[in-house]
Amino acid sequence: MVLDRALILVAEDEPFIALDLELAIQDAGGEVAGPASSVKEALALIEAKPIEAAILDVNLIDGDITPVAEAVFRLGVPVILQSGIGLPPELAARFPDAVFHTKPCVAAKLVAQLAELIFDHQRAVRPGTKRATL
Repeated sequence: MVLDRALILVAEDEPFIALDLELAIQDAGGEVAGPASSVKEALALIEAKPIEAAILDVNLIDGDITPVAEAVFRLGVPVILQSGIGLPPELAARFPDAVFHTKPCVAAKLVAQLAELIFDHQRAVRPGTKRATL
């Protein structure tokens, strides 16, 4: 499978979007950490589990995603940010290389892009890595 059991953090406070992402990740062979609906919950998941990538909503029920994004970027794993209102300028300035999508997004397309980011990351860390196919 494309995600090869990679543990993906999902931070999303909209239940239907979170479920859609969770199912798309599982369909691609990945495992889900979360979904977390708050910054506090997402940070606890990062501390508790060795995540390999993340899909983060820019605004969660207890505030903006900045502390979670900082923690994930420190880990050096692939990240996709998403929001229905656009990427706040502060986040864009702080994380200029972040992949960003405006909601609504097709979950399967986000997961496919995340799989590509994971593959590129693994290839950079371990040259000779071969791409998995569905």
